[in-house]
Amino acid sequence: MSSLAKATEQALLQALEDHQDDLFEKLGQLVAFKTVSPTARNTTPLQEMITTQLETAGFDVKTQPFYDTDTLVSATLHGTDAKAHNSLLLNGHVDVATIADQDWQTDPFTMQRNGDLVIGRGVSDMKGAMACFLYLFDQLKALGVQLPGDLKFQSVVGEEAGEVGTKRLLEQGETVDFALVGDTSDLQLQGQGGVITGWVTLKSQKTYHDGNRVNMVAAGGGLKAASMVEKMVVVIQALQTLEHYWAVTKSYPGFPAGTDTINPSYIEGGIHPAFVADEVRLWITVHFYPDENVDDITAEVEQQVLAAATADPWLRDNLPTFEWGGESMLVDKGEVFPSLELDEDSAAIQLLEVTHESQIGEAPTVTMSTSVADGGWFDYFGIPCVIYGPGTMSQAHTNDEQASFTQLLTYTKIIARFVWQWCHAEKPAKEN
Repeated sequence: MSSLAKATEQALLQALEDHQDDLFEKLGQLVAFKTVSPTARNTTPLQEMITTQLETAGFDVKTQPFYDTDTLVSATLHGTDAKAHNSLLLNGHVDVATIADQDWQTDPFTMQRNGDLVIGRGVSDMKGAMACFLYLFDQLKALGVQLPGDLKFQSVVGEEAGEVGTKRLLEQGETVDFALVGDTSDLQLQGQGGVITGWVTLKSQKTYHDGNRVNMVAAGGGLKAASMVEKMVVVIQALQTLEHYWAVTKSYPGFPAGTDTINPSYIEGGIHPAFVADEVRLWITVHFYPDENVDDITAEVEQQVLAAATADPWLRDNLPTFEWGGESMLVDKGEVFPSLELDEDSAAIQLLEVTHESQIGEAPTVTMSTSVADGGWFDYFGIPCVIYGPGTMSQAHTNDEQASFTQLLTYTKIIARFVWQWCHAEKPAKEN
């Protein structure tokens, strides 16, 4: 790297240090918008403000409606030699966790500062990272920095409710050499396992009055019928058996043993006590490792449940049905978060490790998150990605949510180094 490039990079880092009050102010602006999810449908005013800030910083911005009064934003700061240099996409969500039934000591939407701590809804998850990105863009503009490679940015919504804002943007054909999702990771480089929700439904072909139960269960009753509440026990036991088998036979580096889980989280059905329950639905959440995919995991679950049902004298003629995933926990009661594997030998991951160590003085932790974020959608669409953001998981979603301002400023400087060096690097020569 030339001395001029070093000087420009150092000037950017110095500007971030000198104007850090702007970062505090920008985070306070973001926190003030009440973008809680649920209830959601409240992000458009904030996204309009972000759009204005991006345009002022020189980005080419596109917006599109998502749900009512929810908007997706995608933007590009075009490089001066984009064909020859690496491109980078920074991604984050502006919806925040609900504050329902939480006891806060301060107004969640009026950011407070107590020493090094900033307090307010979203400062850890993940308006903190979004403020860092926007602050960096302002300083790039103020210094007149022109990056050779494209710098792209996505401000999405819906992540807190399993909604597919990031997927919606990526399925429109977005391409980039590397993506960084700034979700909560305490400055650890993270991949993640995946998660999918599903409904298992048992349904009787006939509905019976409660008075018929004696003929269903007593010797000689002669009525071949069953309560779907009782038959759902067969399904739950089959799921538990499979979950135990996975715990013994599956593993992945960075995860505690038994992280592949099947949670029977919610059950609904029946009519009222004067009827035998003729339909019952079980809502399950399935977690899987980064080297597994949705299709294979759901096939395993279905195979296990169907095998148990086939062995049951009544269920074999009334097999359970399955519905998987969805695009919103609020609209269709379903979600999918694909898994994210990390290629630790990739040039981007290695550079991020170097820039982290250059700023902090020690190498970062590279690990796996036991939670899920939008990073998996990039892997799903074939885009290399990492989850790397400020804030701690212990503060995400909690009352009196806090983050270290020093960490936020440090994170901004690390991202600045990474943006500068990655977007100045030439693309590797294509093999013939």
